[in-house]
Amino acid sequence: MAVKILIATTNPNKLREIRPLLAGLAVELVTLQDVDPIPEPEETGQTFWENARLKALAYAQGSGLVAIAEDSGLEVDAMNGEPGIYSARFMGQATSYPDRFTEIFRRIGDAPRTARFVTGLAVARGREILFETETAVEGEIARAPAGAHGFGYDPIFLYPPLGVTTAQLPDDEKAVISHRARAFRHLRRWLESGGAISLAGA
Repeated sequence: MAVKILIATTNPNKLREIRPLLAGLAVELVTLQDVDPIPEPEETGQTFWENARLKALAYAQGSGLVAIAEDSGLEVDAMNGEPGIYSARFMGQATSYPDRFTEIFRRIGDAPRTARFVTGLAVARGREILFETETAVEGEIARAPAGAHGFGYDPIFLYPPLGVTTAQLPDDEKAVISHRARAFRHLRRWLESGGAISLAGA
């Protein structure tokens, strides 16, 4: 019998990327839209993995299900790692991404453009963390936005080995290098190596 797992996000773009990465496993994926409303936890952690843990535990306890949560964002070296864990709230939640891009370009100036995408991921049941991982992909801030795929900061994140931004890659090609995809591949390996069996036996 498939184990029901809650993917704790309301972001349709993230869900579009996540579902294929867990396809074919003996799990039934449900989203926050499929369960009774759960108060959104305050993200008080100082790192991506701390916030992932906070969210996974809150949604596991609120739903009674095993919950997967992730926290991810962009770290720009010339900005001392900003926007980092505040990526989704950089310059205020209502600020458009093009306006955020402009501010990032302004603040970098002529400094080195090295940056990375980071994902912290956690799986919780009740008050217990069952699995966690943190992954990153190194890159640079592009000179100008490019690409119509992806979302968030993808149009300005240049992946040097391919010479394109992650917004210029279709979902299947982005999944090869993506920080989030790497985290969910770690999760998939854990599930395939016995994690799903331990959940089913709980």
